[in-house]
Amino acid sequence: MIRILGFLLAALLVLLSGCANVGYYAQSISGQLQIWGKERPIDELLQDNGTPPLLKQKLAAVLRIREFAGKELHLPNNRSYHTYADIERPYVAWNVFASKEFSTTLERWCFLVAGCVSYRGYFSETQAKKFAAGLERQGYDVYVGGVTAYSTLGWFSDPVLSTFLQRPELEIARLIFHELAHQRVYVRGDSMFNESFATTVELEGVRRWLESSGTGQKLVSYQATRQKETTFVALILKYRGELAQLYDSPITEAEKRLGKKQMLQELREEYVKLKTDWGGYSGYDRWFAQNLNNARLAALAAYTQLVPAFQTLLAQHHSDLPSFYKAVKAIGDLPTAKRRETLAALTSGLKLRHIKEEN
Repeated sequence: MIRILGFLLAALLVLLSGCANVGYYAQSISGQLQIWGKERPIDELLQDNGTPPLLKQKLAAVLRIREFAGKELHLPNNRSYHTYADIERPYVAWNVFASKEFSTTLERWCFLVAGCVSYRGYFSETQAKKFAAGLERQGYDVYVGGVTAYSTLGWFSDPVLSTFLQRPELEIARLIFHELAHQRVYVRGDSMFNESFATTVELEGVRRWLESSGTGQKLVSYQATRQKETTFVALILKYRGELAQLYDSPITEAEKRLGKKQMLQELREEYVKLKTDWGGYSGYDRWFAQNLNNARLAALAAYTQLVPAFQTLLAQHHSDLPSFYKAVKAIGDLPTAKRRETLAALTSGLKLRHIKEEN
């Protein structure tokens, strides 16, 4: 009851701030309350004879992953991921991403707790698509993506959701590590920083998890998959950069529109060639099956573009996670321009001798 009242109070403050409409926050409150209403303690479910054996197996794995996250990855050791909620739908929420027709930058929406972020989330797919349709009518490139988990940034205890418990154990670990990382370091108003940092922690966490509990073959398989993922991301970032150059060029809108169409087609063709090099691996077919546009490319970049910078920083701290987190926090505390400059230097592989905590 206390956390529900706290959430309602936070929502009320947002409404009074006038930064968003009442309808949007009403669906946020309703969606969160529905999830909380379905929660049950994992320990209780493990003792319940009525809990299906497969669910027990998955929940027991979650507790092992959760313990590993706290002890080995130095992520917050709190009550998050100690309860389970079956929400009876494929996604817990749907995020709407949008970019202007000739821009590779995502639009942003601002909220009281999370600050300004590069998406707008809905607990209802219908409402998400309705909002997206309105943006499309205004000429935006739009992408609606289903979300299997999200973080309340430590304000409340996040539950294990049925939306991601159906995944393989390794994917569950990735997701939990990622979401807990948001509780470790979060910079208001900088989605790319936050998501890239969490992705870096997720990747490092999975590597360590496999080394400690997986077989050698599992680690080899994971490394091969990671190499494909790195190549895929590089391909998307390459074309996002080329589109940005096209949009900045002194040509007509008609020429930009034609060039955009051609580039996105070239991206599809290059992916087909890449699949051949991979021996027919089709892991990204589903991604390419959807409409390609600025928003879709930019949304992926938000989660991955700064990962090389954070991985360089992690290496500079000799993979010592507490020291790494402290350095990340210091960079996050820098003014926006200085933060971007610092991350750009890391992306270029330059060693940072000292990071001042400036305001």
